Amino acid sequence: MLKRHVKLFRNNRSQALRIPREFELPGTEAMVTKDGDRLIVEPMPRQSLVELLDSWKHDPLGPEETFPEIADPPPKPLDF
Repeated sequence: MLKRHVKLFRNNRSQALRIPREFELPGTEAMVTKDGDRLIVEPMPRQSLVELLDSWKHDPLGPEETFPEIADPPPKPLDF
């Protein structure tokens, strides 16, 4: 297990710490859990495809716009 001495500092009303490069996490957010005197910092879990699609707007054209009517004739017969 890697250990490294880090500095704590104040950022407005929050306490913060500088994460050394070798401990960098992906993304811009993390999850912090307190377990007794220990703080556990973990990367945020990736959003599932269903959650991602659900977070998008369900009406991409807006309330005033609709898809235009498109002629849909039956397919032409093929000669073999």
